[in-house]
Amino acid sequence: MRAYANLADELPGAGYTAAETARLQQRLQHYVDLREIVRRASGELLDLKPYEADMRHLLDTYIEAAEPRTTSPFDGMGLMELLERLGIDRAIERLPERLRKNQRAVAEAIANNVRARIEREHLHDPAYFDRMSRLLQEVIDALRAEQIDYAAYLRRIADLARQVVAGHDQSASDELHTPGARAIFSNLRRPRDATRVGETTDGDAGDTARMALAQRIDAEVRRVRPDDWRGHRVKENVIKCALLPLLDGDEQEVERIFRVIWQQAEY
Repeated sequence: MRAYANLADELPGAGYTAAETARLQQRLQHYVDLREIVRRASGELLDLKPYEADMRHLLDTYIEAAEPRTTSPFDGMGLMELLERLGIDRAIERLPERLRKNQRAVAEAIANNVRARIEREHLHDPAYFDRMSRLLQEVIDALRAEQIDYAAYLRRIADLARQVVAGHDQSASDELHTPGARAIFSNLRRPRDATRVGETTDGDAGDTARMALAQRIDAEVRRVRPDDWRGHRVKENVIKCALLPLLDGDEQEVERIFRVIWQQAEY
């Protein structure tokens, strides 16, 4: 409900008519009033004003703020940052001693941090991070099935962590110089000769075709994008219309690539 309320003033800019906006705001007020009725009827409404003076007195009298002390071994850095900056061995050395001595716990801690980073960044490049997620699961499964030992697991997970932190397909980095263009390249399907939906081209020729298409899409989006286009249906359609001929008139593909473009701050 709070998120709904925060968006209420932005509805006209999102393409809603005045009548639709008024109807939604009326519904919002109805549920706000209903919540207040329920809170009062159930005795959940607590007025803290009578207690403010006493609480302030207690804080001033009994609470003393001491100098801060370090409680985390990471010095403000997450485990992924430690892996990136220090390497796998030195990152493990910075872990708490009880955790460091338990190989299974270390393996799970690293895997959980890599997975969390993948989930957080997924919308920026779904195809790339889907691939990273599959690779992560393969490494975890291999360790659990004892197909690799702990040392091999650490080497593979460290390499995977570097790829996740990089956030893009390294094969495209020489030709595509921005995160947005690389994300478009990563998410493009196989060019016109595709025989199955979602199939991607293998080999240098396929990569070259996808790279050329990604460059054309990147240039076209930069050329036609209106100012402040996100959340404005008419302005968004300007970009979608520009994508349509580049993606062979496939409206579903336009919507899919548009969602990738939406996530790129550079556009």
